[in-house]
Amino acid sequence: MAAAMSGAVDLAAVKARSEAAARAATAPPPSGGKFVIDVSEATFQGEVLDRSFQVPVLLDLWADWCEPCKQLSPLLEKLANEAGGRFVVAKIDVEANQQIAQMLQVQSIPSVFAVIGGQLVPGFQGALPEPQLREFIVALLDAAQQAGLSGPPTATEAGTEAPGGEADAAAGPVVPEDERFTAAEQALEAGDFDLATERYNAILLSEPANVDARLALLQVGLLKRLSALPADARAKADAAPDNVEFQLAAADAELADNQVESAFARLIALVKRVRGEARLPIRDRMVEYFELLGPDDPRVPPARRELANALF
Repeated sequence: MAAAMSGAVDLAAVKARSEAAARAATAPPPSGGKFVIDVSEATFQGEVLDRSFQVPVLLDLWADWCEPCKQLSPLLEKLANEAGGRFVVAKIDVEANQQIAQMLQVQSIPSVFAVIGGQLVPGFQGALPEPQLREFIVALLDAAQQAGLSGPPTATEAGTEAPGGEADAAAGPVVPEDERFTAAEQALEAGDFDLATERYNAILLSEPANVDARLALLQVGLLKRLSALPADARAKADAAPDNVEFQLAAADAELADNQVESAFARLIALVKRVRGEARLPIRDRMVEYFELLGPDDPRVPPARRELANALF
């Protein structure tokens, strides 16, 4: 269901940060015990977002032609190895992963960000000397501790046998899956959007504050619209710039292709052109996109401001 960053819209953000936390609880450490890993758009969800619910993840954005990057990266690798897994460095080649660079609004490299519990934390640009890097790492680990990160799982916590061949009998109890969500997800996987909607609505009826059900319901709505989207949705919208229905469909198509800024720009321009009640479905669709992407997506806050300016 959840798509990778490239291609379809990043429905990992849609499905909620809590689901990433659940996956992280059983995710193995980086392969081979490495604390420096190469990350692409396809692996960003698992290696960065999910992993960040265990340990902080430092994003090292670099390129082959960047000389300062060649000074910074070895220092980060050294400190990560010294820390022994208390944090992970995710190396991202900005030339090969331009969508990630755009999402993070990278202006120059090297650039370093941190991700803690699915939350993006500002870092720094340029190659810092080792003493300043160590100070940054100390502050990062303090923030991770305050956020209650559990640290990387042991072999037994990840569900594998300990070196002696026996599972750890003292391991904590396994939290059972919520059968209501399982039933809703099964309906969604079967392509029965109406049944999935009914089941998520039933959860919200008994638990109105259930954020996971709310986000999943929005996801189902988007997927249902996408399943009925005509192949020429964008062409129809371009031919009828004031047709609200066509513009909403084209925005869905752009969101599905991870052209988030284009979808936002299309709907904000439409809000400026139409008046009265015709604005309401456009506003509601924008608000839906904001919820799907989450408040930590750097594209959301400026789009919120633009929408507010266009409406008022």
